[in-house]
Amino acid sequence: MVIKILESEFAEQYREVRLAALQTNPESFSASYEEERLYPLERFISRLENFHAFTFGALIEDKLVGVVTLVLEQSEKMKHRANIYGMYVLPDYRSHGIGKGLMEQAIEKVKEIVYIEQIYLTVVATNAPAKKLYQSLGFEVFGLDKRALRVEDTYFDEELMVLHVKRCCFI
Repeated sequence: MVIKILESEFAEQYREVRLAALQTNPESFSASYEEERLYPLERFISRLENFHAFTFGALIEDKLVGVVTLVLEQSEKMKHRANIYGMYVLPDYRSHGIGKGLMEQAIEKVKEIVYIEQIYLTVVATNAPAKKLYQSLGFEVFGLDKRALRVEDTYFDEELMVLHVKRCCFI
């Protein structure tokens, strides 16, 4: 397995994995399959070319099997923060450390960026495997967003998590 930052030549595979994620686990994403399936390929290319975001892909024999996106905050008062979005591993490739590898690469990228101090993510409160993964990497729950997502007539709570990658003190 190889994990790397995806560039525009992976846009088609990224789109396929993203749509699979939205269709397979709609409760885990704020975006919907019905919306994103209509997006042109250029929109996915644009995501991969964003200067303030890094989409990591896990490749097995040149097949994209998992993704996660790290987005850096841009406003002056929030530049010390980054966010994790769109974490997904295809079902046939789960429980092999791919998700952990993707997250570790995202965390390592943050450590290279001097001014980032913490990473945020949300996880559906009922997603025990994802919560276990994030906690194993040092993420801590700091809040609960009740009824954060609605899929048809079912509501899902999201846990808000943070990882402090650097402690900074101003005197």
